[in-house]
Amino acid sequence: MSTRADAAEAFAEVAALHHRCVWLDGGGAREWSRQRSIIGWLDDDDVSLTYDAARREVTRHVGGSSVVVGDDPFVVLEAELAAGSASDQWFGYFGYASRPDLPARPDPDLPDAIWMRPSHIRLFEHPEVVSRLGAGAPRTSTTGPSVVEVRRAQRGASKPPLDYERAFDTVQEHLHAGNSYEVNLTHRLRVESETNPAAAYLRLRSLNPAPYAGFLQHRVPGRPEADGWLLSSSPERYALVTADRVLETKPIKGTTARGTTPAEDEAARERLATDPKFRAENLMIVDLLRNDLSQVCEVGSVEVPVLMDVESYASVHQLVSTVRGRLRDDVTTVGALRALFPAGSMTGAPKLRTMQIIESVEATPRGAYAGAFGWVSGDGRADLGVVIRSLLTAGGDYVLGTGGGITVDSDVAEEYAETRWKAERLLQALVT
Repeated sequence: MSTRADAAEAFAEVAALHHRCVWLDGGGAREWSRQRSIIGWLDDDDVSLTYDAARREVTRHVGGSSVVVGDDPFVVLEAELAAGSASDQWFGYFGYASRPDLPARPDPDLPDAIWMRPSHIRLFEHPEVVSRLGAGAPRTSTTGPSVVEVRRAQRGASKPPLDYERAFDTVQEHLHAGNSYEVNLTHRLRVESETNPAAAYLRLRSLNPAPYAGFLQHRVPGRPEADGWLLSSSPERYALVTADRVLETKPIKGTTARGTTPAEDEAARERLATDPKFRAENLMIVDLLRNDLSQVCEVGSVEVPVLMDVESYASVHQLVSTVRGRLRDDVTTVGALRALFPAGSMTGAPKLRTMQIIESVEATPRGAYAGAFGWVSGDGRADLGVVIRSLLTAGGDYVLGTGGGITVDSDVAEEYAETRWKAERLLQALVT
């Protein structure tokens, strides 16, 4: 039986030797996540796709050539799957600007979507159980004085910057005007670091194990605009499509930091479970997703088997629900992924109007952040997480997105502080 150490060793070797590779890191961290790692890599004549939302161009990379093949990454991926076999597996991400029909700013630094079909895949089964990691344990510091310095810097940033305050105030105007019920307000941080992406990911997975942990590396010699790295430690399911065509999503809305003592930690957990603001945020997103699923699922099949369960991770408690339905016969897997996109937890409600508000107030593009990362199979199965708690780079500086849901009851200082401690462990992964 292989171990997480076996997978980490194999990953380090693959990432050093292959320009295009992926690791879906199956350490788990939840009963509902699988204890399996998938490491894949591409030969030169294997196919990958990148999307530039500014140009609205999907480029197909294979055998040393790069050719524009479409203007919608969902449509192109659908066509690739239809032309292939049932055993094909595609790995990658759709960034926030991946739907050309929705308002979202292109990423000037990284591809807005990357998908790869590796011909080499290794599976690792992990026998150890880490599904309860973080539950019932208070936050503890890791090692090294440099990490402590990062934490002090984060906690000291109590006053929001002016651009965040202005965006928050504009969001409040829209909320009070009835244009939206909830707006997920985010911003992008840029970090100077010379840390190798593979090394940074190994550090991140030890700091913040998560159900949708993973690493993607895409480099095309002579095409720097196609280069990108995604380092994910996401806890949120975007969409699971099973062999019997059940579609499931697990939105997170409501997050609080872990306590520093067992008593403080339990109090934080209880507050999250009972606070009217957190529960209202979660319920709004559940209703949004029930509507999204009803557009692609059989009538009467959409259900909410779990409503507002508290899940505990190494640094946070989160309020999680489950929304599930059965896909209609006329809906393909990629069609369903497109219909749900982007995740309602990363927009707010109603989705389209709230995305228009987001586009008008956020000063930076979201890029892959707030998109979806995972795999899609030629047989119709798929499993993708929401891109949160993730680092991105094009080979220079790292960028990361962070944010939270804003309602009429939100306080600007509290909301900004939440965005900072959500980013804390990501920044620690870049400390050398």
